[in-house]
Amino acid sequence: MLVAAAVCPCPPLLVPEVAAGAAPELDAARAACTDAIGVLAASRPDRLVVVGPAEQQDRGPHAQGARGSFRGFGVDLDVRLGEAPADAGAGTGEATERLLPVSLAVAGWLLGRTEWSAAPLEGLGVGEPLAPERCIQVGEEIAARADRVALLVMGDASACRTLKAPGYLDERAAGFDADVARALAAADVAALKALDAELAQELKAAGRAPWQVLAGAADGAGLRGELLFDDAPYGVGYLVAAWS
Repeated sequence: MLVAAAVCPCPPLLVPEVAAGAAPELDAARAACTDAIGVLAASRPDRLVVVGPAEQQDRGPHAQGARGSFRGFGVDLDVRLGEAPADAGAGTGEATERLLPVSLAVAGWLLGRTEWSAAPLEGLGVGEPLAPERCIQVGEEIAARADRVALLVMGDASACRTLKAPGYLDERAAGFDADVARALAAADVAALKALDAELAQELKAAGRAPWQVLAGAADGAGLRGELLFDDAPYGVGYLVAAWS
């Protein structure tokens, strides 16, 4: 059963080494992410599942201790998705050996920053094309894995909020992001389930599939939500929320 969830954005710029001189611009977002992960730890979960958007080659499960890298962003920095289990070694399987998608690498950095040790964890990369119905089903399956499951949900809102945004300006973006923000603030499972996957794709909202996984996991859990951060630096919507 899902007992808590944290929703965080996943831009590599959250990592100060990647952001370099611009790092202070996201200090508030980092602080909010730290607070949200604190809610997860306080829920005393049996297991933490980290869900984030991923390209096709990175989709599927990623084991605790899997390695991620920011070398593709010009930074000599590697991270892990939690501490590798003591009995982990060579030949632990493809889910451990392949690199994390960027979203889960950012999650690994956030968890390392907060020194996560509250529960064993695992990662799951989900693709933008995953249908809402399947996302919801995946969430239901995750919630059934243990008596007390926590979710760390990584994903950005629209990337079309300004003329200089990665997706240029789309007048629909602000309204879409506002709807998601309201749903996260209210822990509104029905509203997240109803998100338009086609519109989300047009607005380059990479968080749509992970948010709908959350909706599936949280259905019937009776959680309450709190929105901790809502801004669109660089024309991309970044939302942080905690459910407990």
